[in-house]
Amino acid sequence: MNVERSTSSTVALNITPDFICHFPTTRRYLIGVSGGRDSVALLHLLVDVGYHKLVVCHLNHQLRGRSSDADARFVQKLVELHNQRLVGQALHLPARWAGKRSARPTKVKTHIDFELGTVNVREIAKKKKMSIETAAREARYKFFAETARRRKCKTIFLAHHADDLVETFLINLFRGSGSAGLAGMREVFLRRIDDVDLTIGRPLLGAWRNEINKYVRTHRLKFREDASNKNLTPLRNRVRQRIIPYIEKQLGRKIRMSVWRAARIAADEENWIDTQLRVPPNRDGHLNVRELRPLSVALQRRTILKWLRAQNVSDIGFDAIERVRSLLDPAAHIAKVNLAQDRHVRRRTGRIFVE
Repeated sequence: MNVERSTSSTVALNITPDFICHFPTTRRYLIGVSGGRDSVALLHLLVDVGYHKLVVCHLNHQLRGRSSDADARFVQKLVELHNQRLVGQALHLPARWAGKRSARPTKVKTHIDFELGTVNVREIAKKKKMSIETAAREARYKFFAETARRRKCKTIFLAHHADDLVETFLINLFRGSGSAGLAGMREVFLRRIDDVDLTIGRPLLGAWRNEINKYVRTHRLKFREDASNKNLTPLRNRVRQRIIPYIEKQLGRKIRMSVWRAARIAADEENWIDTQLRVPPNRDGHLNVRELRPLSVALQRRTILKWLRAQNVSDIGFDAIERVRSLLDPAAHIAKVNLAQDRHVRRRTGRIFVE
């Protein structure tokens, strides 16, 4: 991410040319903004480099009462301020940039819109028997997918950064994940959510938390503090505040860069492997048993993982994949296996499908 830009050259926070090439600034994109430091910095940075056709998406999780409502109002005000900033820039364009007809436009159209969603995450967690963190994440992505469908815009930018990637790698490592899990977050990733193919772009995945902090201070950006980040109950917070510092103390050296590099290597390899999988599901979303059986165990697992993700199945671990793989055994009398959240995978007439 240390690529020079024409503005804010003293701040080591940038959007890479490769990312801009992949996502041209002239198109419309969604961006998830919680109101916290990272997403506020990303929104400012994107606008700064020329992304002016953005739809800011904010989901009120209703987890912190009035504070959650205040977050939503803050993000809405933030959008208004950015639009005022764009209007001001347009009204003060030099004559040579404004075209031959007029040195100043008579009508200025702003391009940053605001989408607000509200959901009771606690009710979802209770109903689906999942953690608050998992329920909140699922609710966010569902909201993003619904907004993408309505806005006819299938790409969203999220503010995950290098420290998030390191934490995700370690969490998945402790869970016993394979290379797909260790790849963690990817800079560009296609995720299917409720029949919506949503492209997720993470332009800050090579930037560290301290770089974002410096950017926020330099530009004097206001943001909302989330007190829950100090709560050690969520696993991610414990990894960030306790486990990583403990490991570094015991090893006598920093580990973040090494872990980040391992995650990026795994992500690059996973991206290539995804292109090599030759057994896609049928158009109706089913897997063909006869096509899967001759494959190696490794390819069976990867195909099943990719398929379960496409079916919007959450909490896909090794055990879940092995249960689905057991349906390929012609000698097995099992025709149905259980997944998390009361979902099932069934085999019938040579096909495997999710219920």
